[in-house]
Amino acid sequence: MTKRRSRGEGGLRWSEKRQRWIAEVTTGYSPSGRRLVKSASAVTKTAAKEKLKELIRDLDDGLPSGAANYRVGEAVENWLTYGLSGRDPETVKNYRNLANVHIIPNLGKRKLRELSAGEVDEWLTDVATRVSTRTVRLLHSILNRSVKRAEARDKVKRNVVALCEIPIGLEGRPSKSLTLEQAEAVLKAAEGSPLHAYIVLSLLIGARTEELRPLTWDHVDLAGNAAATPAVLRSISVYRSVRAGGDTKTRTSRRGLAMPMRCVVALRLHRIRQSAVKKRHRRDKGKPWQENGLVFASEAGTELDAHNVRRMFRKVVKAAGLEPEEWTPREMRHSFVSLLSDAKVPIEDIARLCGHSGTAVTERVYRHQIRPVMVEAATAMDEIVGRRLRGR
Repeated sequence: MTKRRSRGEGGLRWSEKRQRWIAEVTTGYSPSGRRLVKSASAVTKTAAKEKLKELIRDLDDGLPSGAANYRVGEAVENWLTYGLSGRDPETVKNYRNLANVHIIPNLGKRKLRELSAGEVDEWLTDVATRVSTRTVRLLHSILNRSVKRAEARDKVKRNVVALCEIPIGLEGRPSKSLTLEQAEAVLKAAEGSPLHAYIVLSLLIGARTEELRPLTWDHVDLAGNAAATPAVLRSISVYRSVRAGGDTKTRTSRRGLAMPMRCVVALRLHRIRQSAVKKRHRRDKGKPWQENGLVFASEAGTELDAHNVRRMFRKVVKAAGLEPEEWTPREMRHSFVSLLSDAKVPIEDIARLCGHSGTAVTERVYRHQIRPVMVEAATAMDEIVGRRLRGR
């Protein structure tokens, strides 16, 4: 005769209708006194006993009754819906697209509590064969933060994603920079185009493209004051970007940048052209100009988006005799670093001009453009070793 289970140990029974063993445990009682039961089923009695033990462990740990069937896809969707408050809509859209393409189809239906670190490792390794390392890191971050949120809400006991190493993905397109001759060709080709001053500022003072798009005339000083003590230089003040909330990329990105005369001339010409556009809009009542004080505005006075800039930039690059598909606006900033580096400007000065808090970021991000820094050590060593060899 089968021994009766004690109170709180749950129960096992055979269901003729379902042809399965049913494991049940009482989780509490409703206000009306009705017993609340949590159940699980299995084909064999041994498997049902294991599920019963799991139900009892969950009850002892205080996990909610629905946690056993909570799936990875639900956790990711919950994080995308409620865990990104205040983020830029484009960022949320990007995260959602990545989740829908890579996470949901592969892991979405997996029960979160049954997800293992090994499975995540296999998935990441497979993904790394198709996407860049940056995308692999982003996918790991999305899944990790989704599971971490589920863990905080007692849907799972631990976050196995945090235990996984991030593999190296495909090598992305390496950044590059213009030579001095190419830079001059691009500057010449840009003359007369709506993007002329934009390209001149990107190339000659290293402003980021997301810093130039929201730049207003209030933050541009085209006159300066040479008679003042100390002298006030012609400059632009970088205080905003197109990022969420208008903040710059980092605190040190807020900076004043003195302008070479070529930038001053380009901005003066740009302001004249913009005034002509405003007058034309005032004559044409069907197309009113929206005054936002922007330096670089669309034909209607609104802020340029990245697509506008890329489209106009490619026309200029093509006119300069370069392949439009091979160059992007952000590579004007790389070219700025390269030209300064070729001129033997110290890395500390370049980092400050780029708005970096130290040289580490400059060296890491623009390592292909910091040529003299690499050359100096080799040149010095040739002198040291060469002198010794010559003395033999």
